Amino acid sequence: MTPARRALLVAGIGGVAAAAGYFANAWRLGVAAPAQRDVAAAILGNTLQSLDGTPQTLAAWRGRIMVINYWATWCAPCREEIPLFVRLQQEYAAQKVQFIGIAVDQADKVREFAHEFNINYPLLIASIDAVELSRQAGNKAGVLPYTLILDAPGKIAASLVGGISEGRMRAELTPLL
Repeated sequence: MTPARRALLVAGIGGVAAAAGYFANAWRLGVAAPAQRDVAAAILGNTLQSLDGTPQTLAAWRGRIMVINYWATWCAPCREEIPLFVRLQQEYAAQKVQFIGIAVDQADKVREFAHEFNINYPLLIASIDAVELSRQAGNKAGVLPYTLILDAPGKIAASLVGGISEGRMRAELTPLL
C-alpha cells in the first residue's frame, strides 16, 4: 500500500471514529436524535385504555422516571420479570419512579393476571399505535418483553429487548435517580 493510500485510509477511519464519538456524545447529552425525542413524545401522548376502559396517556406520569414494559400474559419471560417490577415499584416509588405495563393482550386476561401477581403499577392495553411506537423506540423485531426507560424530562434513557435481570434494571435506574 502506498503512503498516500495509507494516509487516506487512516484519515477515513479517524473520520468514522470521530463521527461515532460525536453522535454517541450527542445522544448522551440529548442534543441529537430528534427522531428519538419525537418517538418519546409520541409514546407519552399515545392514548391507551386502562383495565377499566378509561382512556389514558403516559403523559400523566411526566416528571417521573418511567419504566414502560411491553408484555403479554402468555409470554414466559414477561411472567418471570413482573414480580421483580412489582418489588422495584414498591422500592422506588418514593424516588419518583413509575413502572407502567403495556399489555399486548386482552383486557380480561390482563385483569386476571394483575390480580394473580398483585401488580401494584398501572396496566394499559396496547393499541396497534403503541406496538408501532415500541418498534420506533428500538424494539425492531417486535419482541416481548420490551422495556423502555424514560428519564424525568421524558427522554429515552434505555431501550431493553428481552427479559431483564434485577442487576440490569438497577444499573439502568441508578444514574437517573
